[in-house]
Amino acid sequence: MSPKPPHPLSADGPISRHIGVSQARRRGDLAIGAVADRQHGVISLAQLNELGLTVRAVDKRVAIGRLHRIHYGVYAVGRSQLSRNGRFMAAVLACGPDAVLSHRSAAELWGMCTDQRESIDVTAPGRRGRSPAGINAHRHGSLRSSDCTSVHGIPCTSVERALLDFASSASIWELRKAVAEAEVLRILDHAAMRRLIRCSRGRRGVARLRLLLDELHPETKRTRSELERMFLRMCSRGGLPRPEVNVTLSIGDHQLMPDFLWRDAGLIVEADSRRFHDTHSAFQHDRRREQRLQLAGWRVSRCTWEQVEREPPRLAETITGLLAQQNPRRRA
Repeated sequence: MSPKPPHPLSADGPISRHIGVSQARRRGDLAIGAVADRQHGVISLAQLNELGLTVRAVDKRVAIGRLHRIHYGVYAVGRSQLSRNGRFMAAVLACGPDAVLSHRSAAELWGMCTDQRESIDVTAPGRRGRSPAGINAHRHGSLRSSDCTSVHGIPCTSVERALLDFASSASIWELRKAVAEAEVLRILDHAAMRRLIRCSRGRRGVARLRLLLDELHPETKRTRSELERMFLRMCSRGGLPRPEVNVTLSIGDHQLMPDFLWRDAGLIVEADSRRFHDTHSAFQHDRRREQRLQLAGWRVSRCTWEQVEREPPRLAETITGLLAQQNPRRRA
């Protein structure tokens, strides 16, 4: 008598084995999806291998439409259409370990410019060979860890490095607009930008970027004492009485040190730098400081270091008019 075949639902039957394979595949798909969700819908072959998928298993998922090849060794999960950030991430993965989005593409990711090109800029310090299709692969040995960060989970160059690389190919008006956008977004560290420029002498675009920063923020290329001498020189040439500089005033429980003070006229002029004053905390501090001075009877006027350097005759004329007005402290 021949043995009775196993019941279809028994533990060692074919249906049970099929269920086990399906569950394993489902767990694999969930793991793949979790990685892709963090990477804007894409995953690399190396990451698939780490999840336990063989080349044959990857090819099978490509054949049935679960994976879609974007670049060699890089796949979109579930669907072939990618967002702009998905395309950025795919390009970075295609260029291997330590690759980062760079140049104009990084500037776009940071929100400093728009890029209508189809190609994507990626820098990979040790890369060799031909660039993948649709990718401008740059190899630069000077890329340091401090030049790299991530935005929206995408490895990219820092704001300062992105602007330095962008300057090598952008027109002056494009570069000026990118720097202005970085300032509006409050993501540009001028001190870090200056340091990077100093150690990048000789690179294309460096001189243009330095000149632009000098035009926008003359105070960043001068010491505080140099700026004060410029202000006093303006006063002398404009026929203004010499002000007291950085004197200490006791206002209630506070010791305040205004920039320039004309005691007889009850006038204080504060010279502001966007580098130090254009932040939320500095804005709040400046308003409180100004209110305390005004309550004590001082008139407070503000100017910028740009005015001191570029418009000294006009600024001197304005201060002359302020000095001619009646002193409220004497009237009181």
